[in-house]
Amino acid sequence: MAIAAATAAAPSLRFAKRYCSTLSKKSSSARVRFVVRAQWKQEVLWTSAPLVEIAPAAEQLFHIVLDIGRNPELQKGHSKPGQFVQMKKEEHKPGFFAIASPPSTAAKGFLEFLVKDVEGTTSAVLCDLAKGDKVDLSQVMGKGFDIDQLYPPEKFQTVLFFATGSGISPIRSLIEAGIDANRRSDVRLYYGARSLERMAYRDKFKEWEASGVSIIPVLSQPDGSWMGESGYVQAAFSKNISIPDSSQVVTFLCGHKGMVKDVTDLLSAEGVPQEKIILNF
Repeated sequence: MAIAAATAAAPSLRFAKRYCSTLSKKSSSARVRFVVRAQWKQEVLWTSAPLVEIAPAAEQLFHIVLDIGRNPELQKGHSKPGQFVQMKKEEHKPGFFAIASPPSTAAKGFLEFLVKDVEGTTSAVLCDLAKGDKVDLSQVMGKGFDIDQLYPPEKFQTVLFFATGSGISPIRSLIEAGIDANRRSDVRLYYGARSLERMAYRDKFKEWEASGVSIIPVLSQPDGSWMGESGYVQAAFSKNISIPDSSQVVTFLCGHKGMVKDVTDLLSAEGVPQEKIILNF
């Protein structure tokens, strides 16, 4: 399952129930860093960063911005859309969070996240913080999306994005990083949520459309006034797949595992190569 914006992450990335012994501990005037070993045998370097912005992004979703301007490792570490970090507060269990902002934002000293407020989780703890509070976070992790598959634009004229819920977070990072959408003939984003109230980043739709991305919102529980696509992303896509040449298609998926599986099956049936069906892990 792809890493969405504010979950405890895919099962393959869960922390071991017991941490290995602390490997090192160092103090400096800027921060305290310590290292633990995660289940996938990668050393996790914990540091802290102040929260500089927190605001509702949609129902149950919060926009969170951390200041990493004093941490050049974090700034350089975010090099590709689709990467993630671990975050926690004090002794709460770490969670895995996809970075919502493009790498250019990290270069300016900030990381942005879309965090879902789920009771009893680290996400809920983060959503209850205030500006100025410190958050513990790891180094930037993951290889991110394989964006080299997008190029050259002349060869890959159709680019399809599929996201549900908080899975829009790494897709936002990718779109805003720049994919030369205006040099392609067909760039679509299928974005599913329960309702408009639960759909984050609606304020960015005009900006994304101006860059060349056509947006197809899909609501699973719309009210009576909704005139757009209803149901699930995979069903909306299946009604109008419109892939004239499967060799010219690149796709990116993040969100509910059922959506990812069903869309992958539809794309494979159309002849889209497996390496062009790209997840963020």
